[in-house]
Amino acid sequence: MAQETDAIVIGMGVGGEHVAERLAEEGLDVVGVEAELVGGECPYWACIPSKMMIRACNLLAEARRIPNMAGQAQVSPDFGPVASRIRDEATDDWNDQVAVDRFTGKGGHFIRGRARLSGPGRVEVDGQTFSARRAVVLATGSRPQIPPVPGLDQVPYWTNRDAIAAKESPQSLIVLGGGAVGLELAQAFARFGTAVTIVEATERLLPAEEPETGSLLTDVLGAEGITVRTGAQATHARHDGDTFTLTLDGGEELTAERLLVATGRRANLAGLGLETVGLDPDSRALQVDEQLRAGPGLWGVGDVTGRGAFTHVAMYQAEIAVRAILGESGPDADYRALPRVTFTDPEVGSVGMTEAQAREKGLQVRTGTAQVPSSARGWIHKTGNEGLIKLVEDADRGVLVGATSVGPMGGEVLYGLVVAVQAEVPVDRLRHMMYAYPTFHRTVEDALAGLRRS
Repeated sequence: MAQETDAIVIGMGVGGEHVAERLAEEGLDVVGVEAELVGGECPYWACIPSKMMIRACNLLAEARRIPNMAGQAQVSPDFGPVASRIRDEATDDWNDQVAVDRFTGKGGHFIRGRARLSGPGRVEVDGQTFSARRAVVLATGSRPQIPPVPGLDQVPYWTNRDAIAAKESPQSLIVLGGGAVGLELAQAFARFGTAVTIVEATERLLPAEEPETGSLLTDVLGAEGITVRTGAQATHARHDGDTFTLTLDGGEELTAERLLVATGRRANLAGLGLETVGLDPDSRALQVDEQLRAGPGLWGVGDVTGRGAFTHVAMYQAEIAVRAILGESGPDADYRALPRVTFTDPEVGSVGMTEAQAREKGLQVRTGTAQVPSSARGWIHKTGNEGLIKLVEDADRGVLVGATSVGPMGGEVLYGLVVAVQAEVPVDRLRHMMYAYPTFHRTVEDALAGLRRS
């Protein structure tokens, strides 16, 4: 006999947890199922602990910038406090009891296990069967996507989870992948004394962002002693018990104590029983509509939807799904102004479309770019002032459809640009705003002045 309940949430990462808690708060009988840790990737292996690493490594970088600016400083890196803070403050040594208690305290019923669909509204969890009267929500997140490099499956490489759990900074590290995760961890470990080499198969770092961004970061990371290999395909990996060797397509061999694979993520849909509800189990992402419905009585939120592996996307989608399940009206999902930040130093914030994406859409494009070091605040800041602002305008409508903010606090400067893209503020109106002086965000004014059809 199936146990009846109002809603079943499969996967209690940030999106699923939010849905489950909100529905429980509204008085629904909710079953939440999680095979690993409630809260998912973000609080235990990604957003929060990685930013603790970055905060610490940025302090080291700032101390090293004191000469010729404010006197002298001697810096002795120690990874110990970082590892301790991650264990004690961020992850409770990877124990989710607080999160479980928070959910059950709201009236939810929690099950630790792996769930699969067994038909419309039906879910099996380790021999138990549940039937949902109102909703089943799939929020199983994503997993690292490992490239088919010969030998890689035979070596003990790191993923982001292993890197976050490290108790000390390795002597040397190869980072396979020049995206956000790879670059953040590469720079963090390098600032603690690790000899780092980044290998990226495409021709630039952060290939999903503007090319100017990748070029700038290559220069910055190179100046910090990080070796960057772009346009380099890994053709073989091996490990002799002490050292990793990664062979590149040109025959070059790189060696290091550790190998971190950071080549993207893929939605966790395998084994969910999608075929029992008429969906393709081999899809790269769960197809959902503007209210996050994947089918009758079935919703999806977070990484599984393929809209970006970001906590803020999962939380945004979760609220829409909750409203839909409760039968409340509300706006559809709108991804035109999806923001993203890579927390390197300089930070890389971006929103909406890149110039190339706008052109692919057939838009008449104007772009404007301004360099942060040439701004008043950038000149004042001096050491560590690398950055740029790039704006992408739909010239026919006179509104921004994309923007990039690279620099100190680039992610914070991004906020105003997100508002401009989301609200479709006319560029002429943006030009005639007052921008506080001297701020980093005032560089936006310079970029607006430089907008031209190209």
